[in-house]
Amino acid sequence: MQTHELDKTDIETYVIPGGTVYERFFECPLDYSQPQNGQTVRVFVRHIVPLGKESQMRELPFMLYLQGGPGFECRFPGSVKGGWHCTAIAEGYQILLIDQRGTGLSSPINADSLDARFATTAEKVEYVSRFRADNIVRDCEHIRKILCQDRADKDSKLALLGQSFGGFCITTYLSLFPESISKAFITGGIPPLVDGPDAVYQATYSRMMSRNKQYYEKFPRDVARVRSIMKHLNEVDVALPDGGRLSPRRFQQLGISFGFTGGFDSVHLLVFHAANDLETLGKLSTHTLTAIASSQSFDSNPLYCIMHEAIYCQKGTPSLWSAHRVRETCFAAEFEHSWDRIAASGEGDSSPVYFTGESVYPWMLDDYAELRRLKDVAQGLAEYTGWGQLYNVDVLAKNTVPVAGVSYYNDMFVDFYLSEKTALAIKGFRQWVTNEFHHNGLRADSRVMTYLVNLLRGDITDL
Repeated sequence: MQTHELDKTDIETYVIPGGTVYERFFECPLDYSQPQNGQTVRVFVRHIVPLGKESQMRELPFMLYLQGGPGFECRFPGSVKGGWHCTAIAEGYQILLIDQRGTGLSSPINADSLDARFATTAEKVEYVSRFRADNIVRDCEHIRKILCQDRADKDSKLALLGQSFGGFCITTYLSLFPESISKAFITGGIPPLVDGPDAVYQATYSRMMSRNKQYYEKFPRDVARVRSIMKHLNEVDVALPDGGRLSPRRFQQLGISFGFTGGFDSVHLLVFHAANDLETLGKLSTHTLTAIASSQSFDSNPLYCIMHEAIYCQKGTPSLWSAHRVRETCFAAEFEHSWDRIAASGEGDSSPVYFTGESVYPWMLDDYAELRRLKDVAQGLAEYTGWGQLYNVDVLAKNTVPVAGVSYYNDMFVDFYLSEKTALAIKGFRQWVTNEFHHNGLRADSRVMTYLVNLLRGDITDL
């Protein structure tokens, strides 16, 4: 008889403050519509049991955490005595941290892994197209059945917590397998129920304009500094230590940090150092270039670029580089990439150069070292028309799963107004709206998780 997953003795295990960790791997079908073809992905789950309750892991309920992204693995917590982990344990849960397929230790996708497995771009595109929320959720369901084997139905359900893209995945889970969920919490990740990404970027570019204004109000001297840096990058071909190119348009992508607590300060420090380099050295130092490259995740997590717009695509709608098209047609002047056009605008040296936010562009496939090797794959995914449905609005309208979520009013990544429409479309959804936190509120402040738990329990009724 096959040994139950939770009874296996060959699993690597160790202790962190507040919990015992079990490192688990699961073989999951690559394509759940054709599980018999034998193609699989290896999915990693870090399983954390409250310290002293290891003998109860067969009975304790699970809380599954779905990471933001797309394309990011779960962070190693180091301790479960603080943050949302502590709240989950206090509520009686053991925790599952999953590296979603294609990330971290779960059959990671990068140029090397694709080259080792496939000979043609078409094969690579078809393979990567299987790494969206629908199959991430199916992996979770596959793993749930293994871990909850022999449990009664009522005891085999998962509680879900999803941050950002993880909330998108939860909404897909509610659409596909609502009977497998006991309750769900979404932080900064109530997805727009759209068939393509254009409406998303119409909203987020507008939000990004506001964040740029706030940044320059806080750091007015950075107007001149950023202009001097942009001018230098236009005149000099600057190579990054990892082989990428620091073009003016790539430098503007530092604005993605504006969406996080402390993001203004982190960008200012990079700008301050870069401007000081130009003043004292006449070039950007290796220290500054390394710091800039380290702040951008597209090379280390390439799915974040090549699958970013696909997370919004349904009904066969191709993304066709949506953020690029929307910028070109609606926001080209506000988010100008060309220093020559900026300098010729006639607005003078006092005109701020705006940073861009969470958006991907076809030129990134030239400026980022790892993405260069994925250029054909990224283009194929941008043109892909085989996308299926991620959400079932009819099922969501009849939802019976207790679900609560927080929407950050000033969220730069997930537009509040689009999220509000979705929350209203999910029956029984309890939405908390606040401007106290930015997109990373769950990580920045433990009160976020505590508030959602109390909200779903009924302890908070004055919304």
